[in-house]
Amino acid sequence: MKLLVTFSRRKGGKPIIAQVVRETGVLINVERAVIDSSEGEALIEVPDDQGRLVSETMTALGAHARILDHGITVNESECVDCGACISICPREAFTFDQEYKLKLDEGKCVLCSRCVDACPHRALTLLL
Repeated sequence: MKLLVTFSRRKGGKPIIAQVVRETGVLINVERAVIDSSEGEALIEVPDDQGRLVSETMTALGAHARILDHGITVNESECVDCGACISICPREAFTFDQEYKLKLDEGKCVLCSRCVDACPHRALTLLL
């Protein structure tokens, strides 16, 4: 399960992710993070059965954690299976099947939105 965590460092510079791991015992995979001196955002992955626990613990520590059901969606009526998204994706979330139809593996997606920008038909949407 993926969670998008946002937090403000103005409330203190505590290592929130490390603290959640220690308190819950749940191992967290950080897939993407952007953090500066005042705020941060991290896309994390946790086991499906531990998502709510991690989200609630993050919230109790002052962060906002949102469970992501979907990240990128493909509008099938707009997609022409050109492959522009395949070439730009850093995690190889897009592939062609045997009939050269575009396939998306959401589990690999890190919500970088490079594919959305690269799509010439605007067939991809980032749902946050």
